[in-house]
Amino acid sequence: MHVRLAYGRGQLPVSLPNHTDVITPIYTAALADPADAIRRALADPIGIPPLRELLNPTDRVTIVHCDGTRPMPNSVVIAAIAEVLDAVGVPDKQVTLLNALGTHRRNTPAELEQMLGSEALRRYRSLQSYSRDTHDFRQVGVLPSGGAVCVHHAYFEADVRILLGFIEPHFFAGFSGGPKLVVPGIASQSTIEHVHRAELISSPQATWGRLTGNPLWETLNAAAAMAPPTCIINVALNRDKEITAVFAGSLSAAHQAGVSYVNERAQRSVNQLYDIVVTTNSGYPLDQNLYQSVKGMSAAARIVRPGGSIVMAAECSDGIPEQSAFARLVQQGGHPQGVLDLVHTPGFNAPDQWQAQILALVCHRAAVYLYADGVTAQQAEMMLLNPIEDVSACVDKLAITYERQLRRPARICVLPEGPQTIPYLQTKTAGTGDAP
Repeated sequence: MHVRLAYGRGQLPVSLPNHTDVITPIYTAALADPADAIRRALADPIGIPPLRELLNPTDRVTIVHCDGTRPMPNSVVIAAIAEVLDAVGVPDKQVTLLNALGTHRRNTPAELEQMLGSEALRRYRSLQSYSRDTHDFRQVGVLPSGGAVCVHHAYFEADVRILLGFIEPHFFAGFSGGPKLVVPGIASQSTIEHVHRAELISSPQATWGRLTGNPLWETLNAAAAMAPPTCIINVALNRDKEITAVFAGSLSAAHQAGVSYVNERAQRSVNQLYDIVVTTNSGYPLDQNLYQSVKGMSAAARIVRPGGSIVMAAECSDGIPEQSAFARLVQQGGHPQGVLDLVHTPGFNAPDQWQAQILALVCHRAAVYLYADGVTAQQAEMMLLNPIEDVSACVDKLAITYERQLRRPARICVLPEGPQTIPYLQTKTAGTGDAP
């Protein structure tokens, strides 16, 4: 059978055995008029008064937006917010656009213009929350676990705080959006490392689609509550990165409404574990580096049998990136168990250790084969992966090997949209916002 995998800014056509199971989220068509849907959501938000009633002309307003690794349609949402700001009479000079980088690199001017639009950049101040610039952060509280919560000063000092985001499944926080725009989005490096420490990542509850009982999610939520937003605007997107629904309102109520919507479409049951799972990182911008592409591997690991194989297709136009601590940690560990031993060393704490930890867990479960234009064979091997030049040929070879070993046809599945799907064994059950 022929399948098109989300890959970079386009698709990667592959030929797979005819008995391959194809698993995707339930498709939802785009809204006919997303700008109008955003306007209506701001006029009738969930759990709070309309945005217009929350603003005064003297207010300092900070709008926190996703960075370049996320396909969030920031420009259309900011344009709708601008209409409300203008109606209230908030001067442009009192509005700040704050890029929620987390631990990612700064976006270039060209990337910012693509993300936000030239009009928004012309009118408003634009800042980037780079977690290592320690002088930019202010402490807002201390978590019960002892970690200080520090957020960017432009958010801390604002009279009105607005979070933009989109909701998708997340491999250890359950779902994206909501409080993740505060922590890790605009938090300091020390705060980010504390809320992503190994003991939280290793919890069985810190997984795809689970909020209730997820210690990492609950920690993020508690941290964000120390500097709560005035309003959030979260959207849901389809495979074409088009808006299918808008959720505006309070941090908890609007986000939960969005989670329920996305969860219903993302969860897909299977009745067996597979020998081979082909996956992606849902294309650009999420597959622009190997660091992010661990998410697609993690989604596949949910339904691959122990000792099976994962075949990952991710363009990785930005490479690993090699300068990240992620690469250094994997090299330092040397093999999956070595990485896990390293991050669980008492007192050990390092940037990006959570991504190295998840990669090690995936590689512990299955062999991972990587097709990526932006990662060399040597780099892939350094990152504990098996480089390949042809997805179809790799699957065919693996299928023959497993058929000989197991004396039955290989069980094969493909996740063309990668981490937008939450696959789970049919024998397990899931509630709203809590995939198994």
